[in-house]
Amino acid sequence: MGDSVGVWGVPGARLPAAYAATGRRAVRVTLVAAAGFYPFRYGFDRPVAATYALFTVVALGGLSRIPGTGRQRAAFMVRLLPVCWALVAVGTCLSVRTWSAVLGMLVVGFTLAFSAVGGPRPAGAAPGLHLLYILPSFPPYDPGSLGDRLLGTTTGVALFVAAEALLFPEPAPLSYRERAARAALVAERCAARLAAAPGALADPDLRAARRASQALRSLSVPEAERPAGPGVRERALTHTGLALRTLLGRLAQLPSGRGDGTAADVTAVLRAVAGLAAATAACLRTGTSPAPRQEELIAARARLSAVSEGPPAVGAGAGPDAGVRLPPAVLRCHAAVLEVADAALATGAAADLAVRGRHPSVRLPPGRFWYATIRAPMLWWHRALGHAGRRSVFFQNAVRMALALTAVRFVAGVDTLPHGFWAMLATLTLTRTTLGETWSTIRLALAGTLAGALVSAGVLILVGADTAVYAVLLPVWMLCAFTVGPVRGVGWAQGLFTVLVALVFAQLAQPTWRLAEVRMLDVLVGSAIGAVFGVLAWPRGAHDELRRAAAELLRRAAEIVVATSASVADGATPAASPGVPGHRSLQRAVVLAESAYAQVQSEPAPLGGRGRAAEPRAVDWQATLIAGHHTLWGSARLLEPPLTALSPAAAESARLLGERVAGRMLLVSAALDPGDDTPATTGPLIDPDLAGSTAEPPGAPRRYYATVAWLNSLLTDLTRIAHGTAPHTPNEPDAPREQAAQAEPSAGRRAPGTATPP
Repeated sequence: MGDSVGVWGVPGARLPAAYAATGRRAVRVTLVAAAGFYPFRYGFDRPVAATYALFTVVALGGLSRIPGTGRQRAAFMVRLLPVCWALVAVGTCLSVRTWSAVLGMLVVGFTLAFSAVGGPRPAGAAPGLHLLYILPSFPPYDPGSLGDRLLGTTTGVALFVAAEALLFPEPAPLSYRERAARAALVAERCAARLAAAPGALADPDLRAARRASQALRSLSVPEAERPAGPGVRERALTHTGLALRTLLGRLAQLPSGRGDGTAADVTAVLRAVAGLAAATAACLRTGTSPAPRQEELIAARARLSAVSEGPPAVGAGAGPDAGVRLPPAVLRCHAAVLEVADAALATGAAADLAVRGRHPSVRLPPGRFWYATIRAPMLWWHRALGHAGRRSVFFQNAVRMALALTAVRFVAGVDTLPHGFWAMLATLTLTRTTLGETWSTIRLALAGTLAGALVSAGVLILVGADTAVYAVLLPVWMLCAFTVGPVRGVGWAQGLFTVLVALVFAQLAQPTWRLAEVRMLDVLVGSAIGAVFGVLAWPRGAHDELRRAAAELLRRAAEIVVATSASVADGATPAASPGVPGHRSLQRAVVLAESAYAQVQSEPAPLGGRGRAAEPRAVDWQATLIAGHHTLWGSARLLEPPLTALSPAAAESARLLGERVAGRMLLVSAALDPGDDTPATTGPLIDPDLAGSTAEPPGAPRRYYATVAWLNSLLTDLTRIAHGTAPHTPNEPDAPREQAAQAEPSAGRRAPGTATPP
């Protein structure tokens, strides 16, 4: 059974490791459910309040999967209490007529499933909130009992919050802010060593940078600690992680060639970068402002930029290269150092914004932090609007779930399906994001339900109307169901839960063996409707969507690469508009690709285990996302005013390189998502010597070399996309590996808006 661990810290109590976490959760759910159900049912003779107290605990503790420690979950559930009240009240009021109940199910079902765009916690709570709305939508249609329903719901939430906060406390995982602070200290050490000794970083520093960068990847961070929300602080913390990974990568790849006359300026920038990185770590840990260090780096960056833009003036104190244009090797080094400074400035600004919210203490680089002054409701609206389309997997999941639940409610209302609540619960728990996974889940669920129905019928026949026996069996069976079911799979979960249902309802009404028959019928109807909508609504899940989204991202990036290269060559900013033209479209493409990538991590292989021939399993999907971010950041940096036109030779070289990189982006895009008549590519998708195929123009300024450095980084990203099995080199601390993502354990991960059977 695998390794064993101590259970709840009791010496000698040992359980297989897979059961330890579910056992602790089962104890919480069982204790709280019993504490809410039995007093209302047998002490106060209020069966309605007892029912809602029990099923509120089942909804939040059994059906929901809210990530985080017990205290984190408790704090989140306190904020959910008004939502629970609203769902019970609206469900009660709309249930009196079939048409209003059906319409309400469509609207509420979509809204709750779509709330997954708000991050892991809303996504994890959505199934349980669905259950709290479904419960009052079925007989008895008694708006007069709303008081008891709200009383039971409140009691269940309050008791479960106390249990989560007090029972079996869990150690808090390393927060994302602390991970970012540690990465910033690694960046400080790397920058300080580069400033002290010219040349590349040593292997120990490269390994430390690689580890710090990997620690900021979303798949390396516990789900509860990922900054995935739409608020200012969450967005800024995400931005901090991306900027730190960029900073570490650029420090690792910094070339030599400072030049005797400009070495002091380069060293000053690197020292200022080290100082700002240390201040960023302090900001993330203690809240101190990095503003003084930011101003120091801005001044050092401006001095180096002035030296790099043209020949320094001849005069007292001028270096030996005064009046002479700097060599290309030195200009390439300057461009790389200025990119390091840019990444450090973005890191400091993002960290300050993550700590202080809409009241930062530092100057924000223009264009990058568009969300800094926007209030939370508008940011939520922006997040929802970005996913309000058929290409968003969040939208697809919400539509699929809402239509399936609405259909079940319609069938239950028109045909008076007995205990239609259980049919809807089956739809909620068994519908998956791919047809193959849905069919496999339904087969196991039906087998488990049949076994559970047989056991239930036997118990009901043997025990009869003796409710005391059911009262004793209920907590024991609940503990077993919530411990074993999540580990053994959906078949066991459905079978154990079927018996649990019988034990509960045998205490609320006259028990009969036909209750097991009804349960079987409900699961059959609910799973059949879920399967139908699984066939009709995006049956292949996010696999196809990820391919399309990644291809669209690269097409948008190619447009920006061409436009940016041409603007740098001509020395003219694109037509005036809010932000840089094209960036908004690319940002939305990145968001859609990120959401599709997140869902793919929770899905099995495509139906039948086959994908398109043009989709190699070695594709590094996350490198596509990083290419999108690199395109956005590099374009914004290169188009910062003032712009001056390049020489004819340098302008032609910049345009040609930009067009070639964009062309390679389009080739990779076509390979990821080929159309019916896409021509086959006979040559390699990526030419590693592409950037060196153009003669270096004499006398080119620093902005030209900055453009070439940006295009080279995009070529590196494209190489990772097309050759995901390439070895991981020490100079690539931020290179994401799809193979590592596939190798990570997937237990417990679900697509947003889907549920694990109770």
